[in-house]
Amino acid sequence: MLARLPIRLRLTAAFALVMAVVLAATGLFLYFRFQSELDDTVNRGLRSRGDDVARLVQHSNTGLSRGSTTALLEADESFAQILSLNGRVIDSSQAVGAERLLSAAQVERAREGPILFDRGPVGDGDDPVRVLALPVDAQKSRVLVAVGTSLEARGEALEELQTQLLIGLPLALLLASLAGYGLAAAALRPVESMRRRASHISGGDPSQRLPVPVAHDEIQRLGETLNEMLGRIEATIRRERRFVADASHELRTPLALLRTELELAGRRERSREELAEALRSAGEETERLSRLADDLLLLARAEDGRLPVSIEEVPAHELLERTALRFEGRARNAGREITVEPSGDTVKGDRLRLEQALGNLVDNALRHGAGDVMLHAVQDTAETELHVTDEGSGFPSGFLPRAFDRFARADEARSGGGAGLGLSIVDVIARAHGGSAHAVNRESGGVDAWIAVPNGGAYS
Repeated sequence: MLARLPIRLRLTAAFALVMAVVLAATGLFLYFRFQSELDDTVNRGLRSRGDDVARLVQHSNTGLSRGSTTALLEADESFAQILSLNGRVIDSSQAVGAERLLSAAQVERAREGPILFDRGPVGDGDDPVRVLALPVDAQKSRVLVAVGTSLEARGEALEELQTQLLIGLPLALLLASLAGYGLAAAALRPVESMRRRASHISGGDPSQRLPVPVAHDEIQRLGETLNEMLGRIEATIRRERRFVADASHELRTPLALLRTELELAGRRERSREELAEALRSAGEETERLSRLADDLLLLARAEDGRLPVSIEEVPAHELLERTALRFEGRARNAGREITVEPSGDTVKGDRLRLEQALGNLVDNALRHGAGDVMLHAVQDTAETELHVTDEGSGFPSGFLPRAFDRFARADEARSGGGAGLGLSIVDVIARAHGGSAHAVNRESGGVDAWIAVPNGGAYS
């Protein structure tokens, strides 16, 4: 049930509980401290009166029942009694009469030295009393002197303090709880403001941000962190929307061509050669659609962090040779040559994924570059780089920063049949290995594109 309460009520309840413990402890401390002070005052008074009565007994033959002690003892509150060592009452003040103040055991203890004790009412009184008994050497004998006083004033003072504490402490607790609730509400007001704003933020307008308080506290840092998260979400949404739009655009062209070929094939009688050509064209567009779907699936899996890589030690020269062999015929038909620089280095990575990345770099060099294509490896203590270079005109300078973005093309008007996903897939594979992808324009002409793979393998 406590977990279902609003946080401000829970904070107030916790604050009230702590305050109740503090106030209760303070009240008990004040009560017992005041009680101790009263007891000390009563005890000091009894000792003073005991000394006065002892001096009176030592220097006067006048009994306590006479008026000689009037200046020392107040009839309503104080009293005195003289007893023999065996407990017989020798003399008493008028308030006590013949009643013996000390029991046999107390008489026995008083013979040894002063004793202090509380007992019930004396004489006609209704309140408990405190008695001090002490041995005194009189003119010719040793007696016991007992002086006492009513504890009525002490009890009334304690009752008055108790009443004030029972009224004042709950009132103080109530006021403190109300103040605690107000402070909790004020402290959480920025959170409520952020909640109201967050309820209006949607995917339709992800640019909105939460209000951040000016105070440099945890709530401000929370608001800033949430706004940074919203910024990342906004960037992701915009990137995904652009991705969907670009993917739709790329899919529309081969689908339109495929539909046109099929419609033309079915409109009229066509020769065997024309049908074969239509089927060949449809097959090419279908292949292009299949390749595009595979690329999009790979990118989607990479976004979800599910692009698997199987790490093994692969000779760099073997990777480069196998990649060059795949594109050798295509390069020869274009009048170009692919060469591989010998290397004795090894790469820790997924053989198939690295070949796919190198294949995309070589395909990009053959499609958009010129001259011969060279593959080589560079290794240092931290990572191994697999390079693909060509001798073309290079990328436009403004394109290099986004060369590895999805659907990015150096020349939007002439894509060369590509969807703009080749280099982005290279970047995805490099990051899956814990590395990175790079591309620069060579001073001698052409592009130098490479992937860098840590020698320790992938991060995951």
